[in-house]
Amino acid sequence: MVDLARAQRFLWFQHRLPKALLTRLAGAFARWEGGWLTTLAIRAFITVFKVDLSEAVETRPEAFLRFNAFFTRDLKPGARSWPENPAELASPCDGALSAQGPIRAGQLFQAKGIDYSAAALLAGDAMAYNDGAFATIYLAPRDYHQIHMPHAGTLTDLRYVPGDLFSVNPATAATRPGLFARNERVILEFETPGGPFALVLVGALIVGAMRTRWTGRVTAESAAAWRQGERAEVARGEALGAFELGSTVIVLLSERLRSTLGKDWQPRDPGAPLRLGDALLAR
Repeated sequence: MVDLARAQRFLWFQHRLPKALLTRLAGAFARWEGGWLTTLAIRAFITVFKVDLSEAVETRPEAFLRFNAFFTRDLKPGARSWPENPAELASPCDGALSAQGPIRAGQLFQAKGIDYSAAALLAGDAMAYNDGAFATIYLAPRDYHQIHMPHAGTLTDLRYVPGDLFSVNPATAATRPGLFARNERVILEFETPGGPFALVLVGALIVGAMRTRWTGRVTAESAAAWRQGERAEVARGEALGAFELGSTVIVLLSERLRSTLGKDWQPRDPGAPLRLGDALLAR
C-alpha cells in the first residue's frame, strides 16, 4: 500500500531535482572502469538491495570492470524457465506486476484514479491495441535487468521517444498522471500471425541508458538508423536488450492477439513478483 502523503512529498522533491544531470552522472559512473571503487560500489549495491548473484554466470563482484557489466549481468543457463507451450505469452523480464488488464477506450490503468492513453504511450497510432490488454512490470534494483522476447514474432518498428526522467517506482506511479507516457521510452512493435504486440521500455531517474541488440545504446540517431525498412525475426526467449539501472516494461497486446491466445491476464495482486519466463496469461 502506497502512503500517498509520503509519495506526494517524494514527487515534489523530484520536481526540484536536476534529473537529467543526475542521470548523466550516474550513467558516466556506470560506464567507468573504476577498479576498487567500482567493486566497492557493486558490493554496497548487493548488500543494500539484496541482489542474488548465485544465479549469474559471474558471481564475483571484483570480476565486473564496470558497474553496468554487473547490472546487466548474464544468468546461468537454466536459471529461468519458459512455459512448455511455445505459443504461450511469457513475462519479458523479472519484476513486479504493478498493473494489468484490458485497454478500454484506448486507456490503460496506471494507479488508483489515474489512467493514461495508449496513443500517448506509443507516441503515435494505437488503434491496433483498442480492446486489447496490457501489463506493467516494475523492475526493482535487485532484479535481473535484461529484457527477453515474450512471444515469437517479427520486429517491425523500433523508435525512441524523448521525455522526462521521473522515478517509476510505485510511489511516483500513484501520484504523477501519465507518468509512463511522459518519461523517456523505447518502443518495440512486433507482428505475429495472431496479431501485433508491443513492448515499451520506460526510462527513469538514474537510468543511465536503455539498449537493444540492434542499436546498442538507444538514441534518436541509433533508432532512426534502424528504421530504414529493417525487420527482424525473433524467437521467444531471445534477449532483446537491457536497462542500465532499473525501470519499467509495459506489454501491450492487440485485441486480435489476445483473442487468438484465448486467454486473459493471470489474476495477481498489485506488486506480485514475476520472473522472466513466467506465464502472463491464463485460460
